[in-house]
Amino acid sequence: MSINCIRTLIEKANQKCPDKIALIDGVKKITYAELFSKVNQVAKYFSELKLEKGSRIGIYSHKNSEQVIAILALLSTEYIFVPISRFLKPEQVEHIIKDCGIVCLITDSAKIKSIDEIDYEGMVVTYEAIKRDIVSFEEIYKCCSDSYTCSIGGYKNAVITYSFGLTGFPKGIVITHRNLIDSARVVSQYLSLKEGDVISGLLPFILDYGLNQIFCSIYNNATLAIHSMLLPADFFNHLINDNVTVLPLMPIHITQMFDAEVQRVPNAKLLGKIRIITSSGGKLTPKMIQDIEMHYSSAKFFSMHGLTEAFRSTYLDPSQLKIRPNSIGKQIPGVDIHIINDQGMECVPREIGELVHRGDYIYKGYWNSREDTDKRYKSIKVLKNIVNLEGDLTDEIVVCSGDYVYRDEENYIYFVGRKDDMIKSCGFRISPYEIESVAKDKILNIIECAVFSVENEKIEEEIVMAYSAKREIPKNEILFELKQHLPNHMIPSIIIYKEKLPLTSLSGGGKVDKEALKKEVLSLK
Repeated sequence: MSINCIRTLIEKANQKCPDKIALIDGVKKITYAELFSKVNQVAKYFSELKLEKGSRIGIYSHKNSEQVIAILALLSTEYIFVPISRFLKPEQVEHIIKDCGIVCLITDSAKIKSIDEIDYEGMVVTYEAIKRDIVSFEEIYKCCSDSYTCSIGGYKNAVITYSFGLTGFPKGIVITHRNLIDSARVVSQYLSLKEGDVISGLLPFILDYGLNQIFCSIYNNATLAIHSMLLPADFFNHLINDNVTVLPLMPIHITQMFDAEVQRVPNAKLLGKIRIITSSGGKLTPKMIQDIEMHYSSAKFFSMHGLTEAFRSTYLDPSQLKIRPNSIGKQIPGVDIHIINDQGMECVPREIGELVHRGDYIYKGYWNSREDTDKRYKSIKVLKNIVNLEGDLTDEIVVCSGDYVYRDEENYIYFVGRKDDMIKSCGFRISPYEIESVAKDKILNIIECAVFSVENEKIEEEIVMAYSAKREIPKNEILFELKQHLPNHMIPSIIIYKEKLPLTSLSGGGKVDKEALKKEVLSLK
């Protein structure tokens, strides 16, 4: 078996620290020995189904310890695991099932009704025994032996994750076993994770950032404490009662935990065990940084930037967060970041260009979509004006991310916007991200903000800004503040107030659903 797979980590952890707590799930605690035994039993059951190698098996359930066992069990076989968000609508679930040909779904009793609503005739396995002729983990634990061996190649496909854009159905990205262990290794390195850590499993286990928490825990023989944020008070109890030391977040979680209406934020001393906080998946506002600094005074706060096509590209060292809070940092170990202009030349400081990711952590491509793969995955020849292609060694693949960024004079990188999201108005190419940043940074009462465009025959595209706040802010106040910091061609002509902005299908971990907002604007025109 390859050393470059998660299965190797599970076996080593069982040998080194069998009595160490591997998972905390509320009042339930599971040691590494117990985890290894359960993983083996489930893996053995699935391996005996004699499905074709590479068959896709979906996990569509609530987050709990059984979901983690299911993930690790599938990664111990030669099947491919497909995580499916429990928040998806039936038609979205059906799309994923058909797109990658899922032959079996692992689920819980709460999701059986949702599966019944979709066009699916494949096999179903549940965690709990239910009053139907369906195999359950409960039965597997009673009947299957935990004697199991496997041989997995590091470059074999391991996972297909589906990410949701603002339009259309999602597309799957293919991740190898080697990708999973490399990402655990590099994160453990630059965060300095250790065996004594308790990592919060707050993030959903459906995309690479959330899944990475599982693998980092095992890589370091640490403990993963599973939690779903429903109420801020419950979340803080999770941090304190589970003795969490590492807290991975998305910006939306920071907003939720420090909601202005919540007055029960614990004393900073009670949160003193948390030594590392990470954030990815969105922009940090000055208020978020201030709140984290005030209430987690012992923690180092890492802001990170990743790609759909590669695990991670950059992170900002905590020492730089207050100095350059808008920066996405510098390249992570094992990665070269190039910023190229339309002529294929390396951009000079402050010149905006496309981020090109070269080196480690690059995923294999889009499932069943050569067009999308070819759009982002390019030959290293795109860097021919920058790197020395000595000896015609041009088989290397790089990721042309579609992210517009620039470097400052000290090589810190700043995100400007997505290539596909740029607005063209009055002859200018405009970054929605830049307008959003100014609005959130300079207008204190704004909680969340989304900028997009609608067609306008006279100026190509008309700029729209939607925002959420505790109360509606007079439009003239917003325009006055924006005009202090932005040129006239970047000032929104339409401003919409909503108590809460709609999110994409990833629910609490989702991004603002600009497509829904755009439809609302067009319906009013």
